[in-house]
Amino acid sequence: MIKRLGIVLLAAGMAMPAFAQMAPNTQPDSSWKEGKNYFVIEPAQPSSTPGKIEVTEVFSYGCPACNAFLATGDKIKKSLPANAVMSYVPASFNAAESWPMFQRAYLTAKALGIAEQSHEAVFRSVWGGGDLAISPGSSGKLVKREIADAAKFYAQYGVTPADFEATANSFAINTQVKKADAFVRATGVDQTPTIIVAGKYRLTASSAGSNDKLVDLVRYLVDKESTGG
Repeated sequence: MIKRLGIVLLAAGMAMPAFAQMAPNTQPDSSWKEGKNYFVIEPAQPSSTPGKIEVTEVFSYGCPACNAFLATGDKIKKSLPANAVMSYVPASFNAAESWPMFQRAYLTAKALGIAEQSHEAVFRSVWGGGDLAISPGSSGKLVKREIADAAKFYAQYGVTPADFEATANSFAINTQVKKADAFVRATGVDQTPTIIVAGKYRLTASSAGSNDKLVDLVRYLVDKESTGG
């Protein structure tokens, strides 16, 4: 009996490494359905970080759902393997509000090297009653912010308002704005936040089933891309 139990335990031990290699919480392949949980982008869009699998969040600081998505986005970022990287593309398609300005502000901050450290703080300011709030006080009226407002906000990161505005209105940022808009169109994004994996797959929390499931689905698609599946 002891000998037989030892054989069973040995066999189980030999099987464990295969399970250990699976990404935590990743659902079996058959659980995720193309055309339902994620959508193939044709043609696929090139990566802005060659050699890495890019996981891109299309967002806007003016989007309340994007503000609520911050914790999930952080989970996605932390779940990525070494061969994947998180990136962000700001959308501008809600032109009736401050989205085009926020798009330009993010791209300017990125060009100045302060986008990553200021990202969450911008959301807090917009939705927490800060200097970039779009619905301050009890009036409930949406306020359209200008690039000058963003320039004053980003001054806390060591960039003068004058330099921020000059960069924001430069040819380089105008080019980046066009590039961001082209990416949104090419990937078929019509809502925020939306996640794009490897320029090939479009998905949202709604298509995945929940925010937690979205984290799992992103990892599944990254692993699929890693193995050429």
